[in-house]
Amino acid sequence: MKIRRKIVNIDEARCNGCGQCISACTEGAIELVGGKARLVSEDYCDGLAACLGECPEGAISIVEREADAFDPEAVEHRKNSEEQRAEGGGQRVATPNAERRTLDVLPCGCSSTHLRMFGSACETENQPLSQAGASSALSHWPVQIKLVPPTAPFLKGADLLVASDCTPVACPNFHLDFLKGRTVLMGCPKFEDTEEYVEKFADIFKTAGIRSIIILIMDVPCCSKMPLIVRQAMALAEKDIPVETVVVSPEGAIVKRKKQGA
Repeated sequence: MKIRRKIVNIDEARCNGCGQCISACTEGAIELVGGKARLVSEDYCDGLAACLGECPEGAISIVEREADAFDPEAVEHRKNSEEQRAEGGGQRVATPNAERRTLDVLPCGCSSTHLRMFGSACETENQPLSQAGASSALSHWPVQIKLVPPTAPFLKGADLLVASDCTPVACPNFHLDFLKGRTVLMGCPKFEDTEEYVEKFADIFKTAGIRSIIILIMDVPCCSKMPLIVRQAMALAEKDIPVETVVVSPEGAIVKRKKQGA
């Protein structure tokens, strides 16, 4: 069934065939054909644009047009077929971490919705982690992107922390390592209006004189849209602010750090 929705558009003339978008697309909606990235099938693309920020040539964009509806069941069927071929009939690929178990896959098909269990330091030692003398580093309220006005006094000249909603739960030292000395804005690019986010950040960058930004996101495709939102907002505001993107795993390990800007 055709519906009007957001979907990936690939400019083959600009594509250099690097394949970075393929590894970024958890749904497997993109393949290399004749040395160019192409959308395999419209119903495999969820329109979340995890691939967008990975293209070094700017060949990928998101457009709104008539397209087949996203079909998570088709995506899962395709994944299962590929895993069976890769393992000679096996149903799942073993993970390096023996304590991690994939329990289920929710309907959207995104890896951020894969239910998993893994051991924690507290569980292993049978006692809570020592946080003697720890206190909250939060210096303001509210913290949700949608609720903070661009003119909020705590934004003026601030060092900003843009944190995806799940990161404080995953990061064992969130307050000490990331929040201390920073103004935090939190949100979820998967469930919120990302265009509204771009406009809000652009207004903040135009008026608040932000000095630096740390973007803290989870190691899942839907979170990868947050750095793109911030970059688009800076372009809209005509600002060049130093940005560091930090990617954290569900177990709390930092898997990637990347600095950009002045």
